[in-house]
Amino acid sequence: MFRGPPLEQQPMNESAHPMEPANPSPDVLLPDDSIDGLRKSRRRGRIPIALKLAYTAFLSVLVPLYWMNYGPTNFLYFCDVALLLTLVGMWSENRLLVSMPAVGILVPQALWVVDFVGHGLGFHLTGMTDYMFDGDRSLFLRGLSLFHGWLPFLLVYLVARLGYDRRAFRCWTALAWVLCLVSFAFMPPAGTVMADPRLPVNINYVWGLSDTKPQDWMSPGLYLLAWMVALVTLAYAPVHHLLRRWDPIRA
Repeated sequence: MFRGPPLEQQPMNESAHPMEPANPSPDVLLPDDSIDGLRKSRRRGRIPIALKLAYTAFLSVLVPLYWMNYGPTNFLYFCDVALLLTLVGMWSENRLLVSMPAVGILVPQALWVVDFVGHGLGFHLTGMTDYMFDGDRSLFLRGLSLFHGWLPFLLVYLVARLGYDRRAFRCWTALAWVLCLVSFAFMPPAGTVMADPRLPVNINYVWGLSDTKPQDWMSPGLYLLAWMVALVTLAYAPVHHLLRRWDPIRA
């Protein structure tokens, strides 16, 4: 019986495995590490360079002027610490460093704005912004402090761009408590008469909300403890939960 020539062996395409498609579908789920890498790549370079330069220019004016007029201890205030953390966080595009001040100052700065507006309308609320109406301070110097009004919006924008780091709550809480203890133990209490009246007293309000006299509701130590707990429960925790739920880029 005649047999034809043997069929040539066709080279098998290594990619054409009988159990695997040659070209995986784009709908195939990626492993968790690939998804995390994709998120990181999307976050990278998200802060416009113009914004970074503008913020840096602002701090290059504010920091030396504050240092000369208010002294170095002024940078123990939560809001000033937040300014510096934000600067580093913007340039490094570090979620934690922008999330920490967002947790820490959104509520206090809202209270500052309410007190400022109320004072301007003739209502004395907490006294937090009395210095903004002190004619002995230059208008330009006082104008720099208006950052209390726009910094929260900047931080919300940065969190929207980079995502919210959930470690921010405990990290900022630890930092704030250290600042409170240092302010209480080593800085002048409310009512202290300073050689230069512009130098800060009652830093971070650890002696009460007024700089002219300490609170007299309770003992100083008990008030400090109550203040530290109130900061966490009334200011930091609510913002943490809001940012965690709103986070556009899940950690």
